[in-house]
Amino acid sequence: MNDPIPELNQVFSKGSTTYFTSSLFFPEKIKKDVARLYAFVRIADNFVDDLPQNKEGYFALKQEYYRVLKGQSTENFFVHTFVELSKERDFDPLWIEAFFTSMEMDLDNYKYKMLEDTEKYMYGSAGVIGLFMARILDLPEKSNEAALALGNAFQYVNFIRDIKEDLELNRSYFPQQELTAAGFKTLQEVEVRKKPDDFVYWMRKQISRYIVWQHQAIYGFEYIPKRYLIPIKTASDMYYWTARQIEKDPFIVYQKKVKPNKVFILAKALQNFITIRR
Repeated sequence: MNDPIPELNQVFSKGSTTYFTSSLFFPEKIKKDVARLYAFVRIADNFVDDLPQNKEGYFALKQEYYRVLKGQSTENFFVHTFVELSKERDFDPLWIEAFFTSMEMDLDNYKYKMLEDTEKYMYGSAGVIGLFMARILDLPEKSNEAALALGNAFQYVNFIRDIKEDLELNRSYFPQQELTAAGFKTLQEVEVRKKPDDFVYWMRKQISRYIVWQHQAIYGFEYIPKRYLIPIKTASDMYYWTARQIEKDPFIVYQKKVKPNKVFILAKALQNFITIRR
């Protein structure tokens, strides 16, 4: 099989400017492993997020994963390299099952009634990604709690940032119980603009929830070697920046997708390089 890294990087870079640009500061071997991980999960996520959803493509990918896991060959290098990685880095198979569960919650347009429902989705869609990364970086198991918290933090900012996009996909990951208590049936712009102050207050509460997970994650940075901390902290800083931009004007999520550009990410990475190396 030819070197798949260019194709993996192409999928990775299209999927997330923040993750991909930050990952450039990993050592070469780690950078390749991160690409192997993110390309596979992004391919699965793309099937789920297609309009219309590509359920056939998703389940074919999942079945191919099981086939290759049993030792069968494949021409799908996204699956091949991910299974290789999972064996090399000793990924817990239950983490991968949790990822599939969350993808299928999206396929089924799962309704999130309570925070526990949202947290179940977040565990499989983002928490386990933090655990995969901890394995790739060869971190001690005591770092797992912080890795989960960082995954949750990033995912919750995505929920906040992508409200409009998710509504177009007929999704909302926020607990309906909390929305109802805040006086909203949905987060459609036409509805929340009827109660602008209530919406701003509710959005800032969501950002406060993200901050709790973010702080839990930061405590785990002590387990990360300096040579790996630069990209992790850079991605973390970018999500913090995104949250703060939305906090200033919560209605901005209906106007545009708040994302740092590549130059800003690189500048922050350079700043972190100088600070951490000192």
